[in-house]
Amino acid sequence: MLRALALAAALALLPLMPAAAQQAEAKATALAANCKPTKLEVLKQVSGRMAEILYKISCGNLKDGFVVVQCRDRTCTVMR
Repeated sequence: MLRALALAAALALLPLMPAAAQQAEAKATALAANCKPTKLEVLKQVSGRMAEILYKISCGNLKDGFVVVQCRDRTCTVMR
């Protein structure tokens, strides 16, 4: 019973792992664009064969500044 419950919990978290990995790449991309990331917000998420996530990342070093980062697979680029 306990083993089945642990397996169910692990399988429930499996879809969240790629997004967590992409958050690290998105923050690194923002940092490379001279933005010290403070808050990360998902603007758009598309799943499927061409999965993509758009993040709005607030910059701590810019007053009211943010960048939009697009991640496809594990490749992220700054859109704005």
